[in-house]
Amino acid sequence: MGNCWGPLMKVENPPYYTSGLNSNYSNKDQSGLSNTSSKVSAASVPTTPRNEGEILQLSNVKSFTFTELKTATRNFRPDSVLGEGGFGSVFKGWIDENTFSPAKPGTGMVIAVKRLNQEGFQGHREWLAEVNYLGQLYHPNLVKLIGYCLEDEHRLLVYEFMPRGSLENHLFRRGGSYFQPLSWNLRMKVALGAAKGLAFLHSAETKVIYRDFKTSNVLLDSNYDVKLSDFGLAKDGPTGDKSHVSTRVMGTYGYAAPEYLATGHLTTKSDVYSFGVVLLELLSGQRAIDKNRPSREQNLIEWARPYLSNKRKIFRILDTRLDGQYSLIGAQKTAALALQCLSSDGKFRPNMNQVVSALEKLQASKEAPKNPRSHGSSPKSSEDPINTKVAYPRPLASPIYG
Repeated sequence: MGNCWGPLMKVENPPYYTSGLNSNYSNKDQSGLSNTSSKVSAASVPTTPRNEGEILQLSNVKSFTFTELKTATRNFRPDSVLGEGGFGSVFKGWIDENTFSPAKPGTGMVIAVKRLNQEGFQGHREWLAEVNYLGQLYHPNLVKLIGYCLEDEHRLLVYEFMPRGSLENHLFRRGGSYFQPLSWNLRMKVALGAAKGLAFLHSAETKVIYRDFKTSNVLLDSNYDVKLSDFGLAKDGPTGDKSHVSTRVMGTYGYAAPEYLATGHLTTKSDVYSFGVVLLELLSGQRAIDKNRPSREQNLIEWARPYLSNKRKIFRILDTRLDGQYSLIGAQKTAALALQCLSSDGKFRPNMNQVVSALEKLQASKEAPKNPRSHGSSPKSSEDPINTKVAYPRPLASPIYG
């Protein structure tokens, strides 16, 4: 599972597993809102509604006892904590690779154990949704659910360990030596991997809408390969002649599609919009929503939109930590793709297969990185933000659910 541990850190989203670790991301409704390659067999595709017994019986993962996970995590010791937040805590543990029985620390397979402490129906429902989807869907770009524990009041989930943690930490956590700025090539690799994961979910065989695509749910393994995590808010897509799923608005402010916020109508194009937001974050190194920025720049999409369509000014929104080491043409094409995904009308957004195709073509072009300030089309100016902006810590995007 990888040997990259890094220092033990107390952070909103830790450098190992998992998504949704900050209490700001607790999955509750906010009363103020109106309210590609891998295949799955038809029998393995989640269908709802299903009762708890059916979900657990059909899931292809191990049922752990609470005692087994207690032993695997060294009695949930504080020094085993990888992260904690509103849902509970995530612990590092070890199990035997063959028998899945608890193993001594430092031996066997490393796992991440999420222990739910949310009370009530909502917490259990999202725990069950995670088992429902990740217990049956398999793809290289989905995090692997190894097992679960449902025993008395205990609700736990056991995942593969992701040594490089979340994309959120790599993009937004400044300072320290653990998280180094991602290169242009790595950012494009991450974008393509995430796109493939979403395309698989949206495929005709699967028909799942992710509903909560954001940087904290994009996990990276030791090779920076992407795994999408946290399926607590996922929904089955529309069936028959239906064009959308009607549901209460849930997700994260700054990432949710405008038509979903306005109507509660959920489609795969809602995920495409969220992907566009993350693609813009990869380009800019800035959060979707940041109240610490100047007022006109606090909403990244609104501020960046004019630059995305202007080839001469695109460099003004690009992450200064890239230090010019990217293809100008590649950046322009990526910006154009982000702009398409961020269309206010879902009909004009590409589907995720089209996004995958566009990103694959960009990767295949292999144009040498260049400093855009050396291009005549983008002259250096003392007024250019690229010369004056300073990177600084940014807070988490505000959740839709409080």
